[in-house]
Amino acid sequence: MAFRSVTGVATPALVGMAFLASTATAQPSPPSLGAQAAQAIISGCTQHARGRGQSHAIAVVDAGGRLLAALRMDGNGFGIMDFALAKAAAAAAWGFPTARMAEAAQGTPGFAAAPHVVIVPGGVPVFSADGRERIGAVGVSGEAPADDAACAEAGVIAAGLRSARAGN
Repeated sequence: MAFRSVTGVATPALVGMAFLASTATAQPSPPSLGAQAAQAIISGCTQHARGRGQSHAIAVVDAGGRLLAALRMDGNGFGIMDFALAKAAAAAAWGFPTARMAEAAQGTPGFAAAPHVVIVPGGVPVFSADGRERIGAVGVSGEAPADDAACAEAGVIAAGLRSARAGN
């Protein structure tokens, strides 16, 4: 295979040097929430719920709010899953728990009507294990709001991740 420079001279060595230079400055990929971690969150949530005799719908999304994993435990209607997904998407979009969105709505006119705002506890962001990168969110619904939030927190902890940025 021949390579040509802008001057018309074949320069495979220059192409190789350009490739090495570009890879030497490449940044590592930011952490992301994958299927295995999403399943670990679901598992942690279900263990928490079963230990309390509760039943939840659980949705785990990536940082962009796209669904990675979901489970509707026995006893919940299909609408409960929709609410769990809305809580997860809200926490992913804003980067803080839906429990705090009610407070934000009271203090900031118009916030309650903003896109992806859910003012009911049960949605929490998911941060990397070191707490530096927001990588997704989990939404839980089906029980009292405080129980939904506790279940979401339990799932994040069980997966070895954090629900708040380091230093918060």
